[in-house]
Amino acid sequence: MRNGVLWDSSAIVALLDAGDRRHRAAVGTAERLAAERWLGFLTNYAEAETHALLLCRVGRGAALGWLLKPTIPVVKALPADEQRAKEILTRYRDKDFSLCDAISFAVMQRLGVRTGFSFDRHFLQYGRFEVLGAGG
Repeated sequence: MRNGVLWDSSAIVALLDAGDRRHRAAVGTAERLAAERWLGFLTNYAEAETHALLLCRVGRGAALGWLLKPTIPVVKALPADEQRAKEILTRYRDKDFSLCDAISFAVMQRLGVRTGFSFDRHFLQYGRFEVLGAGG
């Protein structure tokens, strides 16, 4: 996917939660991505994770509003992506990647996407992608 960027839940939450310490950085990066016409997407796993995080951080109304009015396309993980994610988790036993992280990595690899928008240190630890935002 030329000019594609995976949006991680950490970036979405920082963007939507004005109280998040990374909110300004998230807004700046999102504006840059829009101006440069990047093709953003998230996985269905990240969609579920984002909803759960928003529910805890900004409340039910905001979480449901975000879920029901999607602005970022959702790419469903394929069974092969799920298998690849399990392989990633097995290979990187010294890391505490979540299944959601590993699914994101697998989908990015399948689609040929080299860039992620994330504040999650795991994207930097995996080391195979350019990470917009800052890990951690």
